[in-house]
Amino acid sequence: MDQIYKLLDIVLPFSWLGYEFMKNAFLAVLLIAPVFGILGTIIVNNRMAFFSDALGHGAFTGIAIGTAIGIFQPMWSAIAFSIAFSILITIVKNKTKTSTDTVIGVFSSAAISLGVVLMYSGGSGKYSSVLVGDLLSISAGEVGLLLIIAIVIIVLWLMFYNKILLVSLNQSLAKSRGINTMAVELAFTSAIAVAVTVSIQWIGLLIINSLLVLPAAAARNVSTNARQYNIIALLISFTSSIGGLILSYYLDTATGATIVIIAAVIYFITLGLRKRFI
Repeated sequence: MDQIYKLLDIVLPFSWLGYEFMKNAFLAVLLIAPVFGILGTIIVNNRMAFFSDALGHGAFTGIAIGTAIGIFQPMWSAIAFSIAFSILITIVKNKTKTSTDTVIGVFSSAAISLGVVLMYSGGSGKYSSVLVGDLLSISAGEVGLLLIIAIVIIVLWLMFYNKILLVSLNQSLAKSRGINTMAVELAFTSAIAVAVTVSIQWIGLLIINSLLVLPAAAARNVSTNARQYNIIALLISFTSSIGGLILSYYLDTATGATIVIIAAVIYFITLGLRKRFI
């Protein structure tokens, strides 16, 4: 990491990047932004804006379960629980006639309730960081973990983007072309589960859904085709993430919340421009 730090000092000789914790946070933002940008477009396309919120609740419950049974790193139990949680939601959604919003709402409520029960039985103080998040606390090793996850998700997205897009737009057409829509959905929801769960300790349960949805929603307001939609979503995700990190440093505010505020401002700006692109 020392070589990367030196490179950052040469390429970006700014005062806010003079500390190691800011370098780690900056590298994390560069990895989280594209992952959230591309996953957000699929979430918005599938009208599953609250799905990532439900996964956040599932991750919270997974951490509580891991803590209750004495797992040294509860984040691993959170990842396992979130993947199982996302798979269960997808199966129930496809096997029943219940609307997607209803299924997500039921599972989300059950997960957060179970998490709160376990939280109170194990002491609530240790969970505050999960609720709010602290991007500036990320370590070099955790940045490495983010790098691996980002590479895997981006490669899978590039390989299966056309199938994912077709399934999100028209499942019947996708099935007629021989696409296993259930498998595509399960892979997509599992990827979101991993991204949300790993990031929740740095972004925070309360706002992680906003960071996924806002860049994609803003991009949709001002894009006229799928290619443009994805590119703009990525640009907004990068802009809000890097801008929020820098602004939080100078204003001494919560980094995750500052990023979301910038993304929200961009969304409202694009909302005003929407008529020009319809």
